[in-house]
Amino acid sequence: MVYFWVLHHPMSTPVLMPLTALDHWVPFEPAALPLYFSLWVYVALAPALLDSGRELAAYGLAALATSVVGLGIFIVWPTAVPPAAIDWSLHPSIAFLKDVDLAANACPSMHVAFAVLTGIWLDRLLRQMRSSAWLFALNWLWCTGILYSTLATRQHVVLDVVAGAGLGALVAAALERGLTHGRAGGYDARRPNRGTLSAKRRAPGASRDHCLPEPVAPARPWFHDPEEPGADGQHAHRPGRRP
Repeated sequence: MVYFWVLHHPMSTPVLMPLTALDHWVPFEPAALPLYFSLWVYVALAPALLDSGRELAAYGLAALATSVVGLGIFIVWPTAVPPAAIDWSLHPSIAFLKDVDLAANACPSMHVAFAVLTGIWLDRLLRQMRSSAWLFALNWLWCTGILYSTLATRQHVVLDVVAGAGLGALVAAALERGLTHGRAGGYDARRPNRGTLSAKRRAPGASRDHCLPEPVAPARPWFHDPEEPGADGQHAHRPGRRP
């Protein structure tokens, strides 16, 4: 909601972003619209794969920081994409996008910032899970496709994409640094609870799911059966009673 309020109420006249040679090289492609909208599926993958409440909270904070920095830039320095010489009435789906998401709030591209943040974080999670190489390739192909779609739909220019990629990468680096510092400080959200599973009793070559349980010494009752043999095999006797 804040994004669209800033979009429709700029504090000053938006600055038109300059075009580069690469902008002229990338052709207008309406078929790239599904890739553009796929961002909302893509950004949901990283939090869905997180199994730690601490990492999930950190990722949510990173997403919030990305939004706050981007909106702050839009407020202080409003920018817009220069109008393209295209008859949007010939492309109803793109025309709908242009009506909903105006050409303002151009630099940095928040679409790109969130795509890069997600791409870096998914890469980290895939490494932790030791995933196949094709999943790494799919992740970065999807991320690159989203970046391409922002240019092919004429929603952004190259400078917007570069700035958005830089913002997403910086936030991802800060997130990784914060989590690494937290683990170095002695707390690791992925560490199992004490007394549940013991790495020392893990069978050679077995995975974490096949760990042997940590042996727990039975609690000694508050009473002691006098007829029960003790540790030395001798029967105990009641106080005051002759053995």
